Amino acid sequence: MKPKSRTIKDILALAGDYFSRKQIDSPRLTAEILLSHALNVNRVTLYMNLEQPLNESEISGFRELVRRRAGREPIQYITGVQEFWSLDFSVDTRVLIPRPETEHLIELAIKQAAELSARDKSNLRVLDMGTGCGVLAVVLARELQNVRIWATDISSGALEVARLNAEKHGVADAITFIQGDLWQPLRDMGITFDIIVSNPPYVSARDYSHLPPEIQEYEPVEALLAEDDGFYHIRELIEGSTAFLTPGGWLLMEMAPVQTARALKIIGRMPAFRESRRIKDYSRRYRVVSARLA
Repeated sequence: MKPKSRTIKDILALAGDYFSRKQIDSPRLTAEILLSHALNVNRVTLYMNLEQPLNESEISGFRELVRRRAGREPIQYITGVQEFWSLDFSVDTRVLIPRPETEHLIELAIKQAAELSARDKSNLRVLDMGTGCGVLAVVLARELQNVRIWATDISSGALEVARLNAEKHGVADAITFIQGDLWQPLRDMGITFDIIVSNPPYVSARDYSHLPPEIQEYEPVEALLAEDDGFYHIRELIEGSTAFLTPGGWLLMEMAPVQTARALKIIGRMPAFRESRRIKDYSRRYRVVSARLA
C-alpha cells in the first residue's frame, strides 16, 4: 500500500514541534512563514489548504529551510525579506535586519520635514548616514515631497542592497548613494542638509558578547559594534554634523537608551546647537536623540 502523503497541516505540526524543542522563538509562526516561502504562497492560502498533500520535492525544500532556521539563521535572511513601514525590504547578510524601533526615527524625520517645508523649505535635502539596506532613505523618499536624499555607507555590499530596495519601491531617482565612512565622502561636495538621519553602529563589545547567535553569527558586525563603549559613531555624528547642517537643520539619531543622556550632554556643550531632546520608543525607553542647529 502506498504511504499516505503528508499534508500542509501535518508538516506545520511537525515543524512547529521541532522548532519548539530547538527553543526557536514563535515556533508555529516560524513554521508557517517558512512553508509559505517554500511554496510561494501567503499564510492565508496555507490555512485554506491545510489538507492539501505535499510532494517530496516540496517537503525537501521546506526541510532545508527548517534546517537553516534551527541553526539560528534569522528568518529574514532565509526568506530574503523584512517588513518595515508596511513595505517589504530585501535583506541578506550584507545588511542589518531593520528593527521596528527605527520607525520612530522615520516618524520624527517626517515631522521635522513638515515643519521645515512650512517655512518655505520647498526642496529639502536629507542625508541618511549608514543607510544599510536603505529603509530610512527609501521610506523618506516615498513619504516626503520635493525632497532629495543622499545615502551613505562604508559597505559596497550594503549599498547594492539599498539600491535594489530603492528600485523596488520606485524611488531610485530621488536618492544618491555614496560609499564611504562617516563624513569622509561628503567633505569635498560642498553641500549641506536640512535633515541628517542615522541609525549608526552603537553596540558595545560587552553587550555584543551577550547577543543571541542569530545576531552574532549572521548579522554584519560592522553595522552593530562600535568602539568607545558603543559611542564612537554617535560622537562622530554629533561633532561632525555642524559642518553639514543648514541653519535650523536637524540631526536625528537612533541609539541605545543608556547612550541618550551622554549624547545630550555632548550636544549641550556645543553652542552650534540651539535645542535638543530625546524621544521614547514603543517600549517607553529613550531611543532617538534630536538636535537642531542654531
